[in-house]
Amino acid sequence: MLITFLQLQIRDFYRQLFVSLKRVLLLLFLLGFSLVMLSACQGITQKNSGVIHLALWQSINPPVNRDVFEKLVNKFNQTHQDIKVESIFLARPELPKILTSVVSNAPPDILVFYPQITGQLVQLGAIASLEDWLEKLPIKSEVIPNTLDELKLGDRLWSVPLYTSNLGIFYRPKLFQAAGITEMPKTWAELRQIAKKLTIDRNGDHHPEQSGILLPLGKGEWTVFSWFPFLLSAGGEILTNNRPNLTNPGAITALKFWQDLIKDGSATLSPPERGYEEDAFITGRVAMQITGPWTYITKSNVDYGVFPIPANVNHATATGGGNLYIMKTKPEREKAALKFLEYIISEEFQTQWSTGTGFLPINKKAAESEPYQKYLKQKPWLKVFMDQIPVSYPRPTIAGYSRLSDSLGRAIESALLGKSSAENALKSAQERIELIWNDSLKGEG
Repeated sequence: MLITFLQLQIRDFYRQLFVSLKRVLLLLFLLGFSLVMLSACQGITQKNSGVIHLALWQSINPPVNRDVFEKLVNKFNQTHQDIKVESIFLARPELPKILTSVVSNAPPDILVFYPQITGQLVQLGAIASLEDWLEKLPIKSEVIPNTLDELKLGDRLWSVPLYTSNLGIFYRPKLFQAAGITEMPKTWAELRQIAKKLTIDRNGDHHPEQSGILLPLGKGEWTVFSWFPFLLSAGGEILTNNRPNLTNPGAITALKFWQDLIKDGSATLSPPERGYEEDAFITGRVAMQITGPWTYITKSNVDYGVFPIPANVNHATATGGGNLYIMKTKPEREKAALKFLEYIISEEFQTQWSTGTGFLPINKKAAESEPYQKYLKQKPWLKVFMDQIPVSYPRPTIAGYSRLSDSLGRAIESALLGKSSAENALKSAQERIELIWNDSLKGEG
């Protein structure tokens, strides 16, 4: 009897449990159904409202520049009732995150990044080409022509410029005056000579308290970018017929020149992969530094000036720009995103953006506008970078650029550390990149 009673109790328990579970499942079903319906209703509301919401990923720094951008995005949103752009800041703008978003079919609508990733995005079929759209725009003639060169791959345009900039050499006027230097160097020979004059070893321990110039140490892109003006000035290249060519005479000459500055004892190396930092310049431990108009130097309290990159074979510098891509999503979203890009390259946007951030405008009318000309008078050093725009050239945008840059960075680092001659360092880099080059270009469109 005891067993029978227990069996009945157990049976009743499971019956009640089953009923309870059915109720819970029913409630979950109803809740899920309600959420689906609510989501559907929201989707219909958004669709019926006629407003297209676009996600824009950017990593604009410093925060003051980001604030300028956000205000200009808000201005666009206020004047376009059918489009709302949501600017999303990426604290860590890593390429893998962007590529993952593409592969997982969840990219932003608009991406602000640097041009050297163009080849990889084209490989993935992730971005829309823009040449047909730009050709039909009345304001195309307002865009400074060579600001578009960096954004092309093959015969197609893959993005538009947000701004342009280039590299010059900042210097400390008081240190120049103390060394008796009254003329800015115009050639490599003159740069080497004044770098020696500006190097001071007061106690003779072969560790100068003041060095003539800072050179970036490391394998990263900053090192390659900083060296590029010298490569271009020597008539060098890193690609010939779309294949690596790191051992050409111009490349060897440019790397030898940096080695000569080290051998003279008039150049000091930055901490590894931190060549962009300006502490040594600001504290007076170096008299010259290669950098661009974005530099914190201009916001510090130290005395400073800037001169163009001195010439070897010709005058040249490297372009440093930001640009915007239209990611492939849906035709109506891409069309809406193009309206935002038209706003970005307009005189209105470029004038306010440039005077608010210090970046150079890519729109001719913006550069010639009264507000920008007034801004230039307040910051005369910017004119050096404006005048260099015609001789400012880009780094390659091909799909294999990241691997090419890595090999080149290793060569520069090896040469600066005295591990090998310029010729041998570049020869080793050439051999390394040739082993992987064909694989790096698979799928390039």
